Amino acid sequence: MAIGPVEYIEIEFPGNRFRGEIMPALKELVAKDIVRIIDLVVIKKDADGGVQWLEANQLSGEEAVVFGGLKEEIEDLVNEEDIQLAAQSLAPNTSAGLLVWENTWATRFAEAVRNANGRVVAHERIPHDIVQYAIDQQQASVQH
Repeated sequence: MAIGPVEYIEIEFPGNRFRGEIMPALKELVAKDIVRIIDLVVIKKDADGGVQWLEANQLSGEEAVVFGGLKEEIEDLVNEEDIQLAAQSLAPNTSAGLLVWENTWATRFAEAVRNANGRVVAHERIPHDIVQYAIDQQQASVQH
């Protein structure tokens, strides 16, 4: 089975106030086969620093409704050690989503690289703020 590049992201929500605004965009990416969700864990850190976590399919009530329709391909890929490490960076009284996904849009390219005996020697995501700054600087120089 060919698999595209796999990434993870941890998104923090201060005040334990995840309301689901990002879910329509995530569900759209899945529906368009741009990404495939491999694992999704919700981490909660209380005001005293206590940590709890649940796989998305273990949620109940309002949270289950928010995450409804998302199918994880490999539950428990993210292990307890990963979760504890992710929780260390969280401020007290916050929630986080720890999401592992496959970039299915890149599967064919990744397979071609492997078939050509290529190997990735560097790969890094450029932070949005840096890209936005460069765009703003370019636009400013064009206007002057």
